[in-house]
Amino acid sequence: MMQLNIVDETSPLKAVILGTAKSCGPVPSPDEAYDPKSLEHILAGTYPKEADMEKEMDAFAKVFQKYGVEVYRPEILQNCNQIFARDIAFVIEDKLFHANILPDREREFVAIHEVLDKIDPNKVIRPPEEVHIEGGDVMPWNDYIFIGTYTGPDYPDYITARTNREAVEYIRRMFPYKTVKSFELRKSNTDPKENALHLDCCFQPVGKDKAILHRNGFLLEEEYQWLVDHFGKDNVFEINKDEMYQMFSNVFSISPEVVVSEKGFTRLNNWLREQGFTVEEIPYAEIAKQEGLLRCSTMPLIRE
Repeated sequence: MMQLNIVDETSPLKAVILGTAKSCGPVPSPDEAYDPKSLEHILAGTYPKEADMEKEMDAFAKVFQKYGVEVYRPEILQNCNQIFARDIAFVIEDKLFHANILPDREREFVAIHEVLDKIDPNKVIRPPEEVHIEGGDVMPWNDYIFIGTYTGPDYPDYITARTNREAVEYIRRMFPYKTVKSFELRKSNTDPKENALHLDCCFQPVGKDKAILHRNGFLLEEEYQWLVDHFGKDNVFEINKDEMYQMFSNVFSISPEVVVSEKGFTRLNNWLREQGFTVEEIPYAEIAKQEGLLRCSTMPLIRE
């Protein structure tokens, strides 16, 4: 049996699910787009090609191999985009939560059966139906669980609003001994520079005490300020609107010392190196066109 263990974003990674770009289907039509960035590329004729995305994901897999991480891949479903493993499930402590996602993505969850078969079924949890939650909005951070949400009355109007108020309450009930801190995110169905699809699109901790942050991703100044104060101003790398759009905050930590990043993120990668991190740079700009990057494509199972 596999013993799941995730209590933060950066402890040394032992096992992970990495999505796949194989057989991800034809270019969606504009009305099939789930987010404004995909829509922009569909309309511009620059939507990423499967072969290019496969190359990018292979480069990611090679980095995991280099660090001795056990990598699981989903079973390949025909014409199904299975790149973003983070959406379908997430682990907190020793439990795997089956996300209630857009209904046509349900089969993506079934495709990770190789992992599910190794986990005690009592540790695989399906939240009640009214709980909408995706892994990109959930960040365990030691005594905290950070959750991105949108609780406006117009929640149903936003296909980009993925985690609701009920989800925050649910996680509070599940982990009463943790401090669950929620953050209202800015949503837009039409402008990718004004849309924080998930919390990891505008914030992510790195190392033991640092963070990447984008102020405009947060609707409430005081929630953004709480994070600045929590990590300390000198430990925060503030990204601008264009960098958020390129997904600068969606890097991925293999350990407190090692960060996987997109090779075009020069300003961020230089800062990380100045802070003493080893930065593993890979090409990921094609996948980024779908408003997801490195953290979105992974679902960590075990960190030590």
